[in-house]
Amino acid sequence: MSRRFTPKIVTANRLREGDVVYLTADDRWSPFHHEAELIEDEAHAQMRLLFANAQKLTVVGAYLADARPGPNGPEPTHFREAFRTRGPSNYPHGKQADLAN
Repeated sequence: MSRRFTPKIVTANRLREGDVVYLTADDRWSPFHHEAELIEDEAHAQMRLLFANAQKLTVVGAYLADARPGPNGPEPTHFREAFRTRGPSNYPHGKQADLAN
């Protein structure tokens, strides 16, 4: 018996800066998890992942991550993905510095 598909988002790292990015429904790469397209169909998820992997000059390491619907958009379900939304952990730069201002 196959497992039930859980909602996913497509995430990757921006090639130049290494920042975590999320694929939106309008084919943009956003640094914000809540702007990601929440995919609830397995076939559509695989198509979106193929689309992401074809963008070799923009992003690297694209994969599907579990997510759940939230009041402001998708929310991470695993601590690894929640951690990735906060940016680097060694000192405030990138997303952390932007949020501090």
